[in-house]
Amino acid sequence: MPLRQLTMPRIVVLAYEYQGIPYSWGGGHKERPGPSTGTCQGYTGKIKPCPARRTRGLDCSGLTRLVYARAHGYDVLGPGNTDDHLRRMRQVTDPRPGDLVFFGKRRTHHVGIYLGDGKMMNAPETGAVVRVDDIAGRKHLRGYYRL
Repeated sequence: MPLRQLTMPRIVVLAYEYQGIPYSWGGGHKERPGPSTGTCQGYTGKIKPCPARRTRGLDCSGLTRLVYARAHGYDVLGPGNTDDHLRRMRQVTDPRPGDLVFFGKRRTHHVGIYLGDGKMMNAPETGAVVRVDDIAGRKHLRGYYRL
């Protein structure tokens, strides 16, 4: 195991394990956390027709739910969307790798796992895969949150 991996928080190490998993609207929200086919209910993506029912993968909150469940040994975030997950956490001003970073104005619309150095692991959109992105590249930063 590389030295850098030994110093990374468990949540960050686990997040990297899912890099490359396809995005699926509603993916990861079955009874148990993990990649699953999604839903087309409420789908607003650019790819038409909606591919979620035939794509096994994760959406942004499905990714964070899975990683946190594996890190904590049980489904700490539970089913639901980004607003549901946000309510289970507290906002912090000193983000650490492994915290969640939420985006949105009144309601949240995206979440990622903070990796440090302005980066996050996230499932960004239909047609993409779980990947590392710059936080500054997304609009409407809501803040950083911790359990």
